[in-house]
Amino acid sequence: MAREKIKIRKIANATARQVTFSKRRRGLFKKAEELAILCDAEVGLIVFSATGKLFDLSNTSMKEIIDRYNTHSKNTTAGDLPSLDLQLENGNLTILSNQVAEATRQLRNMRGEDLNGLTIQELQELEKTLETGLSRVTQKKGEQIMEQIKGLRNKGIQLMEENTKLRYQVAKMSNAGKQVVLDLENALHEDGQSSESVTNVTHCGNLYENEDTSDTCLKLGLSCSGWK
Repeated sequence: MAREKIKIRKIANATARQVTFSKRRRGLFKKAEELAILCDAEVGLIVFSATGKLFDLSNTSMKEIIDRYNTHSKNTTAGDLPSLDLQLENGNLTILSNQVAEATRQLRNMRGEDLNGLTIQELQELEKTLETGLSRVTQKKGEQIMEQIKGLRNKGIQLMEENTKLRYQVAKMSNAGKQVVLDLENALHEDGQSSESVTNVTHCGNLYENEDTSDTCLKLGLSCSGWK
């Protein structure tokens, strides 16, 4: 008479479930041991009961079997799937590519290109962006123009100051030349020169005032004095 098949489902009765666990555990461990002997395989079997009790079986060291399993799992994962760093790099590359494509599209829109696919709202937003950008450009342009004007004014003031210094130096040199002429007149009076010589020296002094150079005055003074 054939045995009736038992449906594979959780046994409701706790006592019957524990008895079935004990019987099938022993059978499972026996089959695992036979597999290791017959096929020269490394077998490691770990079972936890419903109450948390540990049952294990291994024909070699359980630790070696677990280490070998972990190594094999890592190699399989590394060979079948890309590394985490590579996945992150690919993800970043995709994000950057999308950002570049979006920036390129926006730039073309700002140039007035590829506007056919835009809605009225998108066109209004684009117009607002362009107006804001134009306002900033105009403001920056005005600031640079004012800076240039300020620099030119400062340069003009500097040139005026230098011109004033030069005029002062010329006036100082002119006064020094007049003082030389007066000293010559006084010297002629003291030496008893004739009135004609004094007049000639005075005339040379007037010529010096017109020429504004001491060398010309001295030359004219020598030629006009009529030294005897």
